[in-house]
Amino acid sequence: MKSLPKSLIAKLQQRTEANALRSLPVANGLVDFSSNDYLGFSQSAEIFQQAHQYLLDANIISNGSTGSRLITGNHNLYQVTEDFVAHFHNSPSALIFNSGYDANVGFFSCVPQKEDIVLYDEYIHASIRDGLRLSNAKTFKFRHNDLSHLENLLKRYSAIKGEVYVVTESVFSMDGDTPDLVKLVAVAEEYNSRLVIDEAHALGVFGNKGEGLIQELNLQDRVFARIMTFGKGLGGHGAAVLGAEELRTYLVNFARSFIYTTALPPHSLAVILTSYKHLESNIQAKKQLRDIITFFNEELERLAFTNVFIFSESAIHCAIIPGNDRVKQIAEYLQQNGFNVKPILSPTVPHGQERLRFCLHSFTTRESITRFLNLLQEHLAQF
Repeated sequence: MKSLPKSLIAKLQQRTEANALRSLPVANGLVDFSSNDYLGFSQSAEIFQQAHQYLLDANIISNGSTGSRLITGNHNLYQVTEDFVAHFHNSPSALIFNSGYDANVGFFSCVPQKEDIVLYDEYIHASIRDGLRLSNAKTFKFRHNDLSHLENLLKRYSAIKGEVYVVTESVFSMDGDTPDLVKLVAVAEEYNSRLVIDEAHALGVFGNKGEGLIQELNLQDRVFARIMTFGKGLGGHGAAVLGAEELRTYLVNFARSFIYTTALPPHSLAVILTSYKHLESNIQAKKQLRDIITFFNEELERLAFTNVFIFSESAIHCAIIPGNDRVKQIAEYLQQNGFNVKPILSPTVPHGQERLRFCLHSFTTRESITRFLNLLQEHLAQF
């Protein structure tokens, strides 16, 4: 077998020298402050058993989908699940993709056209950036959650011939913070732009039934599209784009990440459907998560530790610890003391904004939070 090209070896060497070389972790049995399993649904024996029983009761015995949805993979369970998801989110339609990455790449590569402008928050997810790179639209970023900067850009581009799209996340994956969505919607409407919101980290966390932050604020009829992903709050896999029926039809015809891939198997759909039903009925898990988020912020106040953390009312909390070497060393210390915490390194985040990212869950204990924050504070004091 031929060796790796020298140019690729050089890139790996650069990552190594920057102490930013990625490697795959292994299961470690530590206290979970790292996964996106906010409600513990991925570990739910009840969801596992009910999804399996659903397939048996429907006489669905299938290990795979056999092809893309436009060929042989459009199982009847797709329509059942998409109808349920659309109704749950008070949306005219839902179209399921294989993952959140596929949904964002598919949507943003085909919806904005050559004559269009896309204005996006500088901290949007890599999958949105990748989709925009594949589009023919002109793209411009606005400063993170800075509505004044966004409005200046809208004033500049609102008179163009094409459409203007505004793109952001309701909960940011690397900061855990949220934009002022009420004001954002008003600004987008004032300049007749189309607002697209990624709700990956809001599903299961915000909303009366965990519907997400857009529905909690009753803004669902004022956005062009929402992207919901099922691998976080729902504990499964896949994603859906919510929007008008015409948008769904357009994506079926033009979203390449939807068209040219093998569909999800029926089992994945059964898990999505079952998890949504649990989300609708399991008020206790959502309440436990909200209580834990409140307690975490109260502990930061008690310990006078808020200056290190980005303020967040979501399940994601981040301590800014500049420098790849330093943040990796502190993460290793916490792991040695029983806590599964991962460092987020540059270039994933900007240089100087390296951080420890903590994810809270419905099953997180108050004792583990207090012990963990005390350890972190003591260790940071040594630097």
